[in-house]
Order: sequence, then C-alpha cells, then structure tokens
Amino acid sequence: MAQVLAASPGRVFTVTELARRLGHSGGAVGNACDTLVCRGEAERSGSNPRTYRATSATANAAQHTAPPPPPQGGTPQVPRQTSPQAPAAPPPNGRPLPIVRPNGQTYHPRALAQLPDVEALRRLREAQVAVLLYGPPGTGKTSLIEAAFPDLITVAGDGDTTVGDLIGEYTQDANGGYVFIYGPLVTAMQEGRALLLDDATLISPKVLAALYPAMDGRRQIQVKAHKGETITAADGFYVIAGHNPGVHGAVLTEALASRFSMQIQVGSDYDLAASLKINRTAVRIARHLATSQQAGDVGWAPQLRELIAFQKISDVLGTEAAFANLVGIAPLEDRDTVAEIVTKAIGRPVTALALGRQL
Repeated sequence: MAQVLAASPGRVFTVTELARRLGHSGGAVGNACDTLVCRGEAERSGSNPRTYRATSATANAAQHTAPPPPPQGGTPQVPRQTSPQAPAAPPPNGRPLPIVRPNGQTYHPRALAQLPDVEALRRLREAQVAVLLYGPPGTGKTSLIEAAFPDLITVAGDGDTTVGDLIGEYTQDANGGYVFIYGPLVTAMQEGRALLLDDATLISPKVLAALYPAMDGRRQIQVKAHKGETITAADGFYVIAGHNPGVHGAVLTEALASRFSMQIQVGSDYDLAASLKINRTAVRIARHLATSQQAGDVGWAPQLRELIAFQKISDVLGTEAAFANLVGIAPLEDRDTVAEIVTKAIGRPVTALALGRQL
C-alpha cells in the first residue's frame, strides 16, 4: 500500500483503485490505509468516496514492504497471498506495541484466540463476522474497537435512539427549506466504514430492526423517508456492538443476538492496571472485589476506568482522598462492604469522600 502511494506523490487514490491494483478486498485495503494514516505515513484527503495520498513519511514506510503488483495494463501477476491465520510479526520483545486511539490515548492489546485482540477483530471484519463485546462499563470495550478500526463511526445507543438517528432525517437549512441529512448507518455503508453500536441493548428492538437488512446477505437498506432510496453497503462496511449486561434497561433480544455470531466477554485487565503504575493496594482491592462479585457476595467492583481515575485523583489530591472516593463511587447497596474491604487493606477507617467543615 505504501509503495503504491509513494510511487505517485501528490496523486489521490480511492479505495477501489487501490484494491484493484493490489488484488485485495476493499475492506482490507481501507483498513490498511487507515493504519497508515494513524502512523502519519499517509493522508486521508476525501471521505465520499474515501481517498488517500502519500505524505513525506510514506516513502520510508514503503521501504519495508514487498513490491506491489503492476497497475492494470501491465504484465499480469498473481497477487501475493497471505494466510488469513498467520499472525502479524511481533516486535522483538514478543509483545504487540500499544496503539494510539483517536483521542490520543494508547490501547494495550490483549490476547484473543492466540492473537492480539486488535488483529483478531480486523480479521473478523475481513470475514464479515459480526462481533458483540459484552462486559461491565469501564472494561475497555470501546477502547479496543477504536484501536482496531481507525475509520470507526460510533452511535451512542440509549432508549431515545430513533430510526432517524441511524438512517437520517430532514433538517432545516439556512434558507428555511429542508434537506435530508444521512445518518451514521448510511454514511458507514456508503464509505465502507466500521459502525459501532455502543450500548446497543439500550436501543429499542424496533429501531434496531432498521439495521438488520444491512447486516445480512442483502447488505442493503431502504430509506423510506428519502424517496424510498436504496442504499447498498460498500466493501469494508462492518457492524460491531457493545453490551453492558448489568446496566438497567439493557436487554439482549434473540433477534439482536442472532445477528452477532461471535460474542466476546470483556473484563478488566488488572495486570495492565499494575503495569500502568496504578497504586498496588488499589489494584489488589479491585481484584478482591472482582472475585467477590463473581461469587455473588457483592454487586460491584472497580474496573480499569475507575482505577485509572483513582491514580489521577491520588496524584492530585493524595492517596487518602482517592481511597475515600473509591468508596464513594460504589453503589449504595455495596458501599458498606467496599468500605470494609478498603479499611482492612489500608489499615485505617475509610468513608466516602465528603466536604468537611468551613475553613
């Protein structure tokens, strides 16, 4: 990919052009281009259709790749095939490198089916296997998906999400007229991008039904509100969803579950929390509470998100305030149990963080 872009500096390529030249699917090519963009080794210059061009760093990236096949009209060659099961070469220390997410934060890959989880999700996308990630809030479901798919479009689901929020609706323009604005589902289909339904199980089943034709063999939807227009998914279009089973109102219906043929449980990586230099006592408390939660003795345990927040609070206000806040964020029904465990762990009484007397 890098060699094709570097060979024509200044030229803009569509995903379709690159796919034809390299002999790969549009989804694989789009993923590769977005990976180069994240590294600063290519530039995305358009979105409808997606187009890319070289940057000053593309030539350097091209030096480490195999020669691409010639353009159409040249000597025919059989595209070089790679085994879909062959994992990417690991770095020298045997561990995959952290991946920078769109918000600038890094994601540390975890193991999934003997692969880095990011690589596993990319392969599942290439094979068009829809994935549902489920687990408590704060365990890194969204972080993983953002790291895996740089071209991601996200829909934050809730009980008020409508069909118009997915497909689009008419909006008043500056002249007082109305224009139809496509929603994230149509945009993802037209541009061949990944679509995340975050908290999908909070969305009404009637609303989700509008999505299903795009996920099955038809890969089409009909926009009834816009003259009955038919939208066909471009190569690379992919749907992935997140589900928080413990959240009030979250219901995984049979219709929704049947659309996601792979369902992956996501829990907090407490080993990662320790490696991130988070207070070891806080990590130990979180592990204890997680074990108690699995045994049914308590309903809540701090996840990675809470532990990262713990360390930030500790750095700003001190460890005592961070432990008090850890007790305070526990659900009311579990707060006494959490306070008791924290108190035993640090050797002094801890209560929820609260304002004191006037200074």
